[in-house]
Amino acid sequence: MQELIIKTKKRQEVIDITNKVNDIVKKSKIKEGLCFLYIPHATAAITINENADPNLCLDFLDALNKLIPQGIWKHDKIDNNADAHIKSAIIGPSEVIPIKNSKLLLGTWQGLMICEFDGPRERRVIVEVK
Repeated sequence: MQELIIKTKKRQEVIDITNKVNDIVKKSKIKEGLCFLYIPHATAAITINENADPNLCLDFLDALNKLIPQGIWKHDKIDNNADAHIKSAIIGPSEVIPIKNSKLLLGTWQGLMICEFDGPRERRVIVEVK
């Protein structure tokens, strides 16, 4: 098991971690298996999506913001981040990707992304390869 530390720079952003996870898979020397990713935070998530066009990440955040706006929830009376909690719960804290020939079996346009919804912060991603 390894841990990635990702420092986010904005309140909301999507960060591609595909290359960092690929490096961990290669170093593991596992030819076939599974790569499990987990982010132990209540206002961040992990997803798989297209990583070729950075505008897609912005569209993704815009769509979530239209569905789940900031500042209208009961929890906002405590720390004004209820939208971040809701978004991270919907997207989810983990992903599992098959490994074949020591490579992640991602589609041509797929990448692994951290979704920051309440930054900037330092986020941990736990990576387990088996």
